Amino acid sequence: MIYGLILAGGIGRRMGKDIPKQYLRIGGKSIISHTIGKFISSDLFEKVIVLTPHDWIDYTKEIIENDIKNNADIIVIPGGELRNDTIMNGIDYIEKHFGIDDETIVVTHDAVRPFVTERMLADNVSAMEKYSSCDTVVPATDTIVRSEDAEYIDEVPDRAKLYQGQTPQTFRATAFRRHYMSLTQEEKNILTDAVKVFVIKGEKVGLVEGDTTNIKITYPSDITVAKSILQEDK
Repeated sequence: MIYGLILAGGIGRRMGKDIPKQYLRIGGKSIISHTIGKFISSDLFEKVIVLTPHDWIDYTKEIIENDIKNNADIIVIPGGELRNDTIMNGIDYIEKHFGIDDETIVVTHDAVRPFVTERMLADNVSAMEKYSSCDTVVPATDTIVRSEDAEYIDEVPDRAKLYQGQTPQTFRATAFRRHYMSLTQEEKNILTDAVKVFVIKGEKVGLVEGDTTNIKITYPSDITVAKSILQEDK
């Protein structure tokens, strides 16, 4: 059983808008509707579970009703305080309502990455035949520098070995929950995404090829880029 988890728990302070960035509209629909639509148009998923701030659940349901015709398999539930807490809420919901076992797979994705493709989704699912978890990435094109004090460069890593992480990130639900629950609070405090849970536990995380158009809409300038991508896709 494969479930899509759309992570929409953020409120988008960096966007500088009155509403969370996932609800801004581009191309006649909200960003989150574009994202959900990619999952719904695929035949990979039993259900698509959208996790939002509690106060935005009703609004999310309303825009899904208005923007997406085939919405019977979309479920909207509250997210958590942090990203991985949100994923845990999704896994708990799946277990309570549908049941899970060691083969249950969750494909997690940022609500504000509306240009995910069917190929990326399919590659994530296929990767689970080989890996315990996988991350969608693109090769780093800029030189990356590391600084401990935000003033001086401590290291310039070899760019050929560096990748920029995107989403989807995919893993087996029970494995994620088992690893996450076994982390210390100090380990949880350094988490920036879901697959780092597997890295901390010493498991190999597979790489899935992403795409430079699979942008995360974070800043106002990203809206302009997103509109351009939509126009090119027409």
